[in-house]
Amino acid sequence: MKKRIFIYLFGIGTVLSSCSKSFLDEEPLSIYTPDNSLQTAIQYQQATNNLYNGLRNIYMGNMNLDTYFGLYYATDFAYNGTDYDPAAKLNAYKATMVPSYFIPQGIWTAYYKIITNANLIIAELNKSNKLSDADKNNFLGQALFFRAYSYNVLANLFGGVPIELNELQAPRYDYVRASRDEVYQQCKKDLQQAIGLLSDISQVPDGTVNKQIAKHVLTEVLISLKDYDGAISTATEVINFSGVSLMTGRFGRRASLPGDAYRDLFEYNNQNYSTGNHEGLLVIQTALNNSAAVGDQTAWAVVPSLGGVRIVESTTKTKMSILFNAKFVDSVSSNGIGWIRPTSHFFYEIWTPGDIRNSSYNIVRDLRISGVPATSPDYGKWYVKDGYKDQVKPADYRDTIRNFYPVIRKMSPSAGDFVSAAGPAILSNITNPFGGLLLNGASRLFIPKYMARLAETYLLRAEAYLGKGQKQLAADDINVLRNRAQTTPATAADINIDYILDERLRELYMEEFRAVTLTRLGLLYDRDKRYNPKSGLTIETYHNLWPIPTTEITQNTGAVLQQNQGYSN
Repeated sequence: MKKRIFIYLFGIGTVLSSCSKSFLDEEPLSIYTPDNSLQTAIQYQQATNNLYNGLRNIYMGNMNLDTYFGLYYATDFAYNGTDYDPAAKLNAYKATMVPSYFIPQGIWTAYYKIITNANLIIAELNKSNKLSDADKNNFLGQALFFRAYSYNVLANLFGGVPIELNELQAPRYDYVRASRDEVYQQCKKDLQQAIGLLSDISQVPDGTVNKQIAKHVLTEVLISLKDYDGAISTATEVINFSGVSLMTGRFGRRASLPGDAYRDLFEYNNQNYSTGNHEGLLVIQTALNNSAAVGDQTAWAVVPSLGGVRIVESTTKTKMSILFNAKFVDSVSSNGIGWIRPTSHFFYEIWTPGDIRNSSYNIVRDLRISGVPATSPDYGKWYVKDGYKDQVKPADYRDTIRNFYPVIRKMSPSAGDFVSAAGPAILSNITNPFGGLLLNGASRLFIPKYMARLAETYLLRAEAYLGKGQKQLAADDINVLRNRAQTTPATAADINIDYILDERLRELYMEEFRAVTLTRLGLLYDRDKRYNPKSGLTIETYHNLWPIPTTEITQNTGAVLQQNQGYSN
């Protein structure tokens, strides 16, 4: 049936007839819309790159820094080194971890942005007739992975969350929460489909989503669903794939220099598959002076604040107004601020003799003084062993917390050869210790970063074996890592969830988002209460889940978005 449309253009009456398409349908020619900007493989690649960028922004801390750091501290691993005034310490965690707190809001927003962009790609691919089947499968597999990965993190932190699987044409205000298991089931469905579409890690460029990382994340999802047999099966497929393996010997650019195999995992340019490292399952890419890249904030945040350390009087009565300066700090790792202060449980309670993950190449526990003239009797003395640390006069409580503690060097490249087999050597003032890898006052390090390594797959399979009560098999998997670490093997009698969590600390410190792991297991309260001297003071059992952000509840006017139990909006 024809319809007649009367349109007036510039005052001249015109009559048009239309059979199949209204003349009034908009066809934007000068603006971008999903329909006209997602047509070619190049355009889909650009949209997919945006998913990677969202992930990189989270892992590199390219957001509000306290938001990002909240994934590490207030756990058994670390606490916030700046916010605990003695006058307010009894209220710190309970008073801040509330629905209006910016940390839950920031994380919620960051992951839902990835989900929204993934939904757009998935929806447009279903309409596309201009891509080859191979290209469609490639982009669809990656988008499904990012959606599943993001929903998995949200479910781990918040419990049940709203599930949106469609491209949004307009804002919605009527969301309700799915159950936590429903979210995990959706993750499982997406990941299983993605695995059928993705290529193996050996067939894709560095930093590209692949079958093995998808199976790794699926393993965690299946554990959350208590499908331990399924989790063991998927983890085994990753572990047995011929294209991946633990790096057990020295490798990479500094293999001929003093160090160990674990340290080699984190040396500059040693992370990627193309360089011979077959342990990283997904490595987040970054590069100095690349306008699309962002640097990692982590090392800068976890290094103690040494730049302002002062010694009032040395043991030789020689005045030292400045013990350390910025060059000294840079020589250790990067320009430290001490915001993420690891706990004594991590530094002193979890290690057994000989563990290379705790070697002086990885955790520097003492330093030799270099910030004075070589003729000074203090030059070359040990800062901790020789008692200098005890002479520091902190200006306030923050300096007390952020003053020297062992330096985690995991996310930093080596500065010259400042460590030797005997331990840290004398640190000299190096003008450019990282060979041009620093930017913005050493606050960001441009080094590729693991999202996941094969080592964690072993730990997930051990967790699944524990779920089935097969403790010896769990110990066997853990001992694959402990053998590499050259330390005492675990026995079946050792194995419980606490042992696995401690082993995750030993293997994955400063890699895993510890808050996500503990909320996934419902153990944030228990581990904080026992091991965190700050958040452990006021944490409550309801903190095992983070609060649903207030703004998400108040703007959802068309339905009730329920808050987690224990919180008030």
